[in-house]
Amino acid sequence: MSLRLEREIERLKYKILEVGALVEQAIRYAVISIDDGDAEAAKKVLTGDTRIDEMEVLLEEECLKILSLHQPVSDHLRLIIAVMKINEGLERMGDLAVNIAERALYLTTKATMTPPFNLSKMESSVQAMVKRSLDALVHQDEAFARRVIQQDDEIDEMNRQNYAAAIKEMKENPDKAARLMHYVSVSSQLERISDLATNIAEDVIYLVTGEIVRHKAKEAAESAADEMYS
Repeated sequence: MSLRLEREIERLKYKILEVGALVEQAIRYAVISIDDGDAEAAKKVLTGDTRIDEMEVLLEEECLKILSLHQPVSDHLRLIIAVMKINEGLERMGDLAVNIAERALYLTTKATMTPPFNLSKMESSVQAMVKRSLDALVHQDEAFARRVIQQDDEIDEMNRQNYAAAIKEMKENPDKAARLMHYVSVSSQLERISDLATNIAEDVIYLVTGEIVRHKAKEAAESAADEMYS
């Protein structure tokens, strides 16, 4: 590997972690805006999203430039492909944080209410997944990445339970329906963030081992269900 390519690869690693740090911050502010009814925290998410978008475009352009100029192979090609996919996933996480912040801004204009489910537990679990997926990337740790993937089912179940609890509350208190739908939306956005964290973990496994694990967990679950009812 040429010295120039080595420097550019190292710069890619630094840049993807920089994007990751901004996205982690956006999610943290979004969670604060919901938990504390903090409009200023929500506005920080909205204004910060422009920077995430700009960095996503710049990093993609950098990857394409390296592919064009150096035509890397093997591990280096795999790294660039993984960075491009992770970069896109992080930008989408930023957009989801914006969606949560927008829900928070709406809720600050309405009477305070407590959602009929434990949103804080879901928030902390999702934030932990995002952090672990990025830690797995930093250390190129396959075992750590697989732990993130295993946690995704837990978040999916929380989202299902939150939706069911909200529907029950709406039936009993129809006047709360509009606010409850915003909390359901927050739960849904958090679940989608966890899916994207899982995608990052899967990309890390691809980077480290060359193995494509996407969809395998789903296939295993479907197989187990088939066996249960056969």
